[in-house]
Amino acid sequence: MKLDEIKEIAKQLDIKTGKMKKADLIRAIQAAEKNDACFETGNADSCGQDACLWREDCK
Repeated sequence: MKLDEIKEIAKQLDIKTGKMKKADLIRAIQAAEKNDACFETGNADSCGQDACLWREDCK
């Protein structure tokens, strides 16, 4: 997903994006949605969130 699309999602959740990096922004979105803020934490193989919106970009 492109950064502009991610920023739009963040904006809808009232998250101030500023100069946040992509990974930090996605984790902020995850937290705002009451999900585990696990994007790019190295747990992609064991998180069990196969339907996650960020799954394709996660490591």
